[in-house]
Amino acid sequence: MTTTTDPLPAFQLSDASDTELAFPTGRTTLLCFVKEDCPTCDISMPLIEQIHRAYGDSVQVLSIGQEAEGNAVLVERHGLTMPMLDDSALSVSYNYDLDTVPTVILTDGDGVEQRRFIGFGRDDWRNLVAELAAASDSAEADVDWAKYPESLPGCGARNVEPGIAERLQAEAEDSPLRARRIEIAPHDDEAEFLFDQGLTDGLPVVPPTPERVLRMLAGTKRDSQDLVAVVPPNMAPCTVEKVAISAVMAGCKPEYLSVVITALEAACTDEFNIHGVMATTMGGNPVMVVNGPIRHRLEMNMRLGVLGQGNRANSTIGRALRLVLRNVGGATPGGTERSTLGNPMKYTMCFPEWEERSDWTPLHVQRGFDPDDSVVTLFAMTGGPAQIVDQSSRTARAVAGSIAARLEAIWHPRSRPIGDTLLVVSPEHLGTLQNDGWSKEDLRAHLYKQTERPLRELLADEDGTGASPHRFGPDGPSEEELNQPISKFAKEEHIHIVVAGSPAGMFSALFEGWA
Repeated sequence: MTTTTDPLPAFQLSDASDTELAFPTGRTTLLCFVKEDCPTCDISMPLIEQIHRAYGDSVQVLSIGQEAEGNAVLVERHGLTMPMLDDSALSVSYNYDLDTVPTVILTDGDGVEQRRFIGFGRDDWRNLVAELAAASDSAEADVDWAKYPESLPGCGARNVEPGIAERLQAEAEDSPLRARRIEIAPHDDEAEFLFDQGLTDGLPVVPPTPERVLRMLAGTKRDSQDLVAVVPPNMAPCTVEKVAISAVMAGCKPEYLSVVITALEAACTDEFNIHGVMATTMGGNPVMVVNGPIRHRLEMNMRLGVLGQGNRANSTIGRALRLVLRNVGGATPGGTERSTLGNPMKYTMCFPEWEERSDWTPLHVQRGFDPDDSVVTLFAMTGGPAQIVDQSSRTARAVAGSIAARLEAIWHPRSRPIGDTLLVVSPEHLGTLQNDGWSKEDLRAHLYKQTERPLRELLADEDGTGASPHRFGPDGPSEEELNQPISKFAKEEHIHIVVAGSPAGMFSALFEGWA
C-alpha cells in the first residue's frame, strides 16, 4: 500500500475507435498496463474484464496496451468491453517508469495511487476484488480462483527495451538533450545528408541520433549541459552534450567520452592556443598522448601499429576532438583553417604510451601526475609521424646519434631554435639505450648537445634559407658569433620522449612541433 499523496502523471490516450479518455477520471480508477506477447498479461486479461463488468459502475477500469496491433488482438481474443487505450508511443509507460507488465495500479479520483502490484499474484487480485466489492457495497465477483496460478512473473515492458528506452528519454520533458534537432526526410540518406551539411571531415560519420547521444552521455557523470570550453575561432560555448554528439559522429564508445572532454578542455586554454594551431598555414594539429590506467580500460593500442589505423579508441578519440573543433568551433578548411598542405593528422592522432615496456618515467609522471592518474597530454604538431631508421647500431650512443641526425632536419636543417618536439622511441631502440644504462634524461641531454651547430653553418646563402647575416648588423656576425654553437632546441625540456610501438623493428618516430 502506498502512502504518497501526489497524483500520478496525467495523460490522454485514445482507444481503437479514436475515442479519447483522460486520466485522472474523477473516479476510482484501475490502470492495467499490458502487452499482447506477454503470457502473464494474457492470463490477467479475463480477470481484468471480469472486474470491469462487476464494478464498472463505481470503478473506471482502463487497460493500457503497449502495441497498437497487439491491443486489437487482446480485445478480440478476450472479448473485452472495457476501454483498451493505445500507448504504442510508450510515453505514458515511460512517465510511469514501468519496467514490467502487467503493472496494475489502483488510484482514487484525483489520481493518487492506492495500490500497485506487478506480474500476477493470486492473493493480490483476491484482495483487490474484496476491496472493490466493499467500496461499491456489492458482492464479490464470482471468480474461479482455482484456475489461476498462485503467482507468475511479468514480462519486460516495451519502454525499457534497448533503443526504445533511449528514444523515450530523449523525447521526455526532462531529457538531458538540448541541442537543436534536424529532421530529415524518411528516404534521405543520413550519411549523404551530413556530407551535404558540411558536418564531416571528409569521411562518413555516424548519424548522431538522440538515442546514440544519450548512450554516449552514459560515459560521463557530468551534467549534459555543463560547459566544457569556449571553442575558438567562433568562441562557441561547448557543453558536454555537444562533445557527446561529436563523439558519436566520430565512432567513439561511451567510455571514451571522458578522454575527449579532457582533451577539449586542454585544447581551449590560452596556453595551448588551439585557434593558432588550427589556423596556421604551417598545418598545425593537436596530437594526444594518453597515460595511466585508462589506456587499458579503453583497450588502446600502444604496440604494433601504434601510430596508425586499426584501433577504435586510438582512431576515434582524436577524431572526436577534431569534429568538435570543426563543427562547434568553426575551424573548417577554407575558413579559418588555412593549412597550405594539410596533413593526415587533421583527421586524428591519439595514442597511448607503453609505460610497462620501459623503466623510464612515463610522460605524465614527468609532468607532475601520479602513476595511477589517467592523463591526456596535448601537443601542437605540424609534421609527422616521421620514421627514424637505424637497424644496425648496437650502442646507446650510436642510436642516439641517429636520432639526433634526424631531429636536425625538423622544419629545415638550419632552422633553430625550435620549440616542442615529440619523440616516440620504439622498444628495440629502447632496449639498446637501456642496455647501456641510458635514462630518458641521458637521451634528452645527448640530443640537445648533438644537435648543436656553429652559427656559420646556419646562415642563409645561395643554397638555401637560414639565419640572416643582416640581423647581426651591417657587417654581419663577428668571428666569435660565427663560432657560437646553437642547439636545434631552445631548451632540453622541449624534447618530449615517450615509448610505444611493436617489440620488433628498429624504427622510432618524431612529431615536429609548431612554432
